[in-house]
Amino acid sequence: MNLRSAVLIRAELKTEGFTVKSTMKNSIVVGPPAAGAFRERPPKPTAFRKFYERGDFPVALEHDTKGNRIAWKVEIEKLDYHHYLPLFFDGLCETVHPYEFFARQGVHDMLEHGATKILPVIPQLIIPIKNALNTRNRQVICTTLKVLQHLVVSGDLVGEALVPYYRQILPILNIFKNKN
Repeated sequence: MNLRSAVLIRAELKTEGFTVKSTMKNSIVVGPPAAGAFRERPPKPTAFRKFYERGDFPVALEHDTKGNRIAWKVEIEKLDYHHYLPLFFDGLCETVHPYEFFARQGVHDMLEHGATKILPVIPQLIIPIKNALNTRNRQVICTTLKVLQHLVVSGDLVGEALVPYYRQILPILNIFKNKN
């Protein structure tokens, strides 16, 4: 037996499963490719970014001794929640400063002062929440979960109003339930 025949005997054929080649003696079946369930999805350009760049939000960045805050140019209670709250929720997908800061802090400020204005807007918030969770970016998911917690305690019956939308929100959370 010479060197050439020894190399031919040990040559292994890598092939996909369920093919004719996979039944050959020297074949190694390669597993399927990764499905990519945990892979981050690039976020689409948000309406929040467009509105912020146009200067349509009544907000400014205020620096103080505790860090950055949002300086509202209008009283938060007088804002049109049907217009602004879904836009701020849309900004939860953002990961770049200042968009990420303004979206996150704007949502928390509006939820803090919204009281009865939040409940009628819940159906408009579902798609931005779903989009934020679908980015599969861990930072965005954590921020969105914190916002959901704040949303539920922000007003009466808000948690109950979210129940019909669980089918849109929970599947993404199910994917990441075992991730820390």
